[in-house]
Amino acid sequence: MRLLESRKGLSFFAFEHSEEYQQAQHKFLVAVESMEPNNIVVLLQTSPYHVDSLLQLSDACRFQEDQEMARDLVERALYSMECAFHPLFSLTSGACRLDYRRPENRSFYLALYKQMSFLEKRGCPRTALEYCKLILSLEPDEDPLCMLLLMDHLALRARNYEYLIRLFQEWEAHRNLSQLPNFAFSVPLAYFLLSQQTDLPEHERSSAREKASLLIQQALTMFPGVLLPLLESCSVRPDITVSSHSFFGPNAEISQPPALSQLVNLYLGRSHFLWKEPATMSWLEENVRAVLQTVDAGDPAVEACENRRKVLYQRAPRNIHRHVILSEIKEAVAALPPKGESVIWESQLCVCRPRSFPSPSNARVLACQPLAESRQPRKHDRTLLVTVTKLYCGGGEARGRSGWGSEPQPGPEQADAGRARHDGQLPPQRPRGTARGRRGRGGGVGLSVRRGA
Repeated sequence: MRLLESRKGLSFFAFEHSEEYQQAQHKFLVAVESMEPNNIVVLLQTSPYHVDSLLQLSDACRFQEDQEMARDLVERALYSMECAFHPLFSLTSGACRLDYRRPENRSFYLALYKQMSFLEKRGCPRTALEYCKLILSLEPDEDPLCMLLLMDHLALRARNYEYLIRLFQEWEAHRNLSQLPNFAFSVPLAYFLLSQQTDLPEHERSSAREKASLLIQQALTMFPGVLLPLLESCSVRPDITVSSHSFFGPNAEISQPPALSQLVNLYLGRSHFLWKEPATMSWLEENVRAVLQTVDAGDPAVEACENRRKVLYQRAPRNIHRHVILSEIKEAVAALPPKGESVIWESQLCVCRPRSFPSPSNARVLACQPLAESRQPRKHDRTLLVTVTKLYCGGGEARGRSGWGSEPQPGPEQADAGRARHDGQLPPQRPRGTARGRRGRGGGVGLSVRRGA
């Protein structure tokens, strides 16, 4: 890793691949294209700490339900990258940045995300929330993995309601968090759960309850297509006056733009169980009836929300697509754009490159459109850095979706005397406190991975 520049109190870093590591990376791409996990195992015999191989093999172990080995491989990948940290790089300062557009940096994002997912599944939502904050802090303006779609869920699971409310209050003005269905529904739920805490003064509980009711009514007005799928996910049968009403009826879900349906499916697939408490359902029922009265009265805010839905949710930005695929929530993944022109699938996170190796003309482009310009590939251009899908896709294709051009590439980098390289070989001895793997298996080398669907 090297320091690129420092400005306005922020330090911008980048991982750097040595010549040996680039050769290992090329062998890894060949192994991925062969669709044979054992080829990655062979690569790990010569480069036991090659990050992308560790992450890909972790997925293979997870698909075969070897969760312990899958977690160990991710921890080894994190340890490998930690050994290459710049002396000034800090995970806790909040002032260190990693540009996701640089392919060398993407492995770190993916390893952190996978570690966060394992922690959540192991019942450690508070620790997973801290990992989520860390990933967001590496590039908060762009949020390349759209961690804001997950932040509210982890905060509610960790019962850190004050943090979620504060995040919403401070970021709503410049990030429009209320336009995301997950925040629109999670923040009022946080207020309501806060009002249920008996250790708070009565006036604070009453104020939180009023704020919760106001926000949930706004959310139901803006996103009426969420209600019936939410009740269905919670195994609750809606009242006939609600299910037959034109505002909340089946047409509300069908008429949603595809991008909005994707966000709704992502939220419901992840957080529906948070609404199953009887007290929560009773509170939701009260506010649904209040919204129906407002709709029947012809409130102009209802029409204004309908017009905003038609305008704001035409196409999802690329970072949302990355997040959807990483989440592996079937309903949300099924709503991804259809496969387009012939592409070289260099990752299963839909970072695809047409065969002409195009380069985007605008680094901040959000629309998922193919690009026409061509250039000569750089040595690290074919780096497969973010993968989340199976190695066993039928017909030799990845189960992703195309429609994107290549990731934007950064400009010329500045030299730095304190750079650190990593060639994929064995790092220094692992200190105590770090994750230990199955040493009898040689640190993941020599694994026998069956091939299957």
